[in-house]
Amino acid sequence: MIIDKLSLQNFKNHSEKKFDFSPQINCFVGDNGVGKTNILDALHYISMGKSFLGNSDFTNIKNQELFFSIDAYIANENKEDHIKILLNKDAKKLIKKNDKTYDRIADHIGYLPCVTISPYDANLISDSGESRRKFLDAMISQTNHEYLFCLIQYQKTLLQRNALLKYFAKNRSFDAASLEIYDMPLLKNGQYIFEKRKEFLDQFSPIVNHFYEVISGGKEVIGVHYDSVFLYQDFENLLKQNIEKDRQLTYTSQGIHKDDLLFEMNGNLIKKIGSQGQQKSFLIALKLAQLNRIHLLTGKNPILLLDDIFDKLDDTRVSQLISLINKENFGQMFITDTHKGRTENIVKQIHEDSRIFEILQE
Repeated sequence: MIIDKLSLQNFKNHSEKKFDFSPQINCFVGDNGVGKTNILDALHYISMGKSFLGNSDFTNIKNQELFFSIDAYIANENKEDHIKILLNKDAKKLIKKNDKTYDRIADHIGYLPCVTISPYDANLISDSGESRRKFLDAMISQTNHEYLFCLIQYQKTLLQRNALLKYFAKNRSFDAASLEIYDMPLLKNGQYIFEKRKEFLDQFSPIVNHFYEVISGGKEVIGVHYDSVFLYQDFENLLKQNIEKDRQLTYTSQGIHKDDLLFEMNGNLIKKIGSQGQQKSFLIALKLAQLNRIHLLTGKNPILLLDDIFDKLDDTRVSQLISLINKENFGQMFITDTHKGRTENIVKQIHEDSRIFEILQE
C-alpha cells in the first residue's frame, strides 16, 4: 500500500499543504519550526487515527481556526482509497474511508500499518512501563483487531472498577458483590491480552536481536523480555487477595495494566548500562523488528516515518539504516531533515526513487 497524495488544511501550523509522493522515499527538509514533524504526524493520523506526539486532537487545530482536515489517496492493490480525517472544535473526530464514516475509529486501525522512528523513542527506555505498554499494544493492535477490542473493553472496565473503589472510599461504604461485577470482564479480556502479548513477544524478541546484531556488529547481547504478574500468579486469585489493598489505594493494583517490557543488555537493564549509541542502536533494532513483524503478520508493508534521525546518528549509520530498510523491502519511507544537501547526498547513494520537499515558514 502506497500513499500517493496528501492534503492538509488547518493542521497544526499548516494552513494548506498538498503533496504528491514517491512510492519509495520522501524527504521533508527545512529549518526547525517550519512543521516538518507535523507532516509526519498527519501521516500517522492516516494510519492510527491519532498523533504520535501524544497531543490531544483539538490542540492540532491551527490557531484561530475551527477545524482541521487530512486527506490521503492510497494505492491499495488495483484500486485507490480515499481516507479523510475531520475534526471540528464542536464535534467529535470523524474518519472516513471512501466517503463512509467508521462507526468506531478502532475499526480503521491496521488498514495502513505504520512505524515511527523519532527522538521521542528514547522515552521507551527512560520512562515508566506505561510508554512501553503503549508501544506493545500499538504493535499488536495493528495486526489483531480482537486484541484491540479486548484492550478497549479492559480499559473501560478498569475505569469503572476504579470509579467504584473511589465511590466506596468517599462514602465510607463497601459492597463486594458490586465490585465482583467488574472482575469477570477484567479476567476474560486480561487473560486474552496476556496470552497475545506473550505470543507476540516470544516471536518478536529474536527479531530485535537479529537487527541489533546487524546494526552493532554483535558486540553485546540484548534482549526484550515480558514482565507480567500473569507469568507467576493467577489473576483471579490476585484480585481477591488484593481487595483490601485496592480499597485503600482506591484503584485496581493488579492486572495486565501493570505489565512491562524489560530492555536488557548483557543481563542488565539497558537504561542503566547502555551508552547513548548503544541505546540508539537498540531502539532502531526495536523499530525494524516492529516493521518486520507487522509485515509478516499482515502481508502489508508499513509506512515508515523517520523524524530527525540525521541529527541523532552519523551520516554513515543513517545511510546503512536506510539501505537496510530498502533491502528488507519494508515499504514507503518519509524522512525529515534540516539540511537539504545532506539529505540529497544520502538519498543519491541509495539509488531509489525519491522526492524532496522543501518546507518553508508560513
